[in-house]
Amino acid sequence: MSKRGFPGMGGGFGGMNINQLMKEAKKMQADMEKSQTELAAKEFDSSVGGGAVYVKVSGNKELKEIKIKKEAVDPEDVEMLQDLILTCVNEALRKVDSAQAQELGKYNIPGLM
Repeated sequence: MSKRGFPGMGGGFGGMNINQLMKEAKKMQADMEKSQTELAAKEFDSSVGGGAVYVKVSGNKELKEIKIKKEAVDPEDVEMLQDLILTCVNEALRKVDSAQAQELGKYNIPGLM
């Protein structure tokens, strides 16, 4: 067997230069890190109940801000306010997930997401 690889393989990974493969992997890693940093810096918001509840989250899924209008606070119906908050936060987090899938999905690496 020659020093170039397995017989019939053209000297490596289907003829691809291992150094070129490593360069491309490093570039992809750097691009992914840049995309993740950019996503983390973005903010996503959501509003429900005609603006009764508003939330803002970071691209890292950290809750940054909650605003609740006084009209939404009914001591007789706390469950409604709880549901509004849950719905609003979950919608903002879905926006983050969607942006992540769109941005990082272009790298098409199995098992990444």
